[in-house]
Amino acid sequence: MASEEALASLGVGGASAAAHALSLPADAYGNDPRLEVMWAMKAYNHAEVYFNLISSVDPKFLKLTKLDDKIYSSFRETFKELDIKLLKPDDLKSDMAKEVGTTPNLYIYNVWRPFCNQFEGLIEDFNYGTLLRLDSEKDYTEENTIFATRTQFFAVEIARNREGYNNVVFLSDSSKS
Repeated sequence: MASEEALASLGVGGASAAAHALSLPADAYGNDPRLEVMWAMKAYNHAEVYFNLISSVDPKFLKLTKLDDKIYSSFRETFKELDIKLLKPDDLKSDMAKEVGTTPNLYIYNVWRPFCNQFEGLIEDFNYGTLLRLDSEKDYTEENTIFATRTQFFAVEIARNREGYNNVVFLSDSSKS
């Protein structure tokens, strides 16, 4: 795996320095390309671990955080009509979805920023960048991945697990065994 090799090439001291660097607040950095690579590797590793998890364990039994019930109920109260089976980038990223609260195609009243901010201090690194699959039936690929906050990731994936959308991944991987 490329990310494991990259981490191993850092050595113990380099990996320790990388871990420390990733724990500092974002405003301590400009656009340092080395830091961006470290963040990308960490996000990729998180995505890979999560996909392996939903491939090997029935997603309906997964508990991603201590706050799954609260995250799920708040998510579905706020985003009643959001199609989590097949997300569109505008569902998560458009200026309208972030600020105004509407997604033109679905007429959803999104309020991502206030939704995410309610979990500040409750979800560790609540606004940390994470990779999220757009189509719940597919693996992480360049075409099927979007950068989202950790809170968005938890909200969508907890809902996908509870509502059965990640079952396809689990069942397809189970049938190969």
